[in-house]
Amino acid sequence: MQKNKRLDLILKIISENEIDTQEELTAVLIDKGYNVSQATISRDVKDLGLIKIEGIKKKFKYAKIEQSNEIPENIINLLKSFTVSIQSANNLVVLKTMVGNAGSACIAIDKMNLPQIIGTIAGDDTVLIISKNNASADALVKFLKSL
Repeated sequence: MQKNKRLDLILKIISENEIDTQEELTAVLIDKGYNVSQATISRDVKDLGLIKIEGIKKKFKYAKIEQSNEIPENIINLLKSFTVSIQSANNLVVLKTMVGNAGSACIAIDKMNLPQIIGTIAGDDTVLIISKNNASADALVKFLKSL
C-alpha cells in the first residue's frame, strides 16, 4: 500500500472511530487487509501530527489538528479540563495540571503556535513555558486564563 493512501485511510479511520492506541490502529488496518506493523503506524502517527484528545466513548482518541491561526475548540477544551493554575515568573510561565496530564496540556499549547512561546517542557503535572520576555509571559498568562 502506498504511504499516501495509507495516511489518508488512517485519517478516515480516526475520524469515524475512537482509536486510542497505535496497536488498535494497526489492528484496524490489518482487518481491512493492509499488512502494516506497529512501527510503521508509529511513524505514520508522527508524520500526520496526530495527537490524543478527550474521547466520548474512550478516555482519549487520536485526532488530527489542522494548523491555522484559529485555535480549535477541542484544543481549548482539552487545556481547560487539565489546567489547575497558571502563573508567570519573569519570562517563564508555569502551568499546573491534574496529575499525569502535563504532556497532553503541553501538546495542546504547542499546537496553538503562539508567537510569544519559545518552547515548552512537560513533567507529570507541570508545564514550563519559556516566553520571549517578561511582557510576553504576562500576556500569555492573561491569554491562557481567558480561554
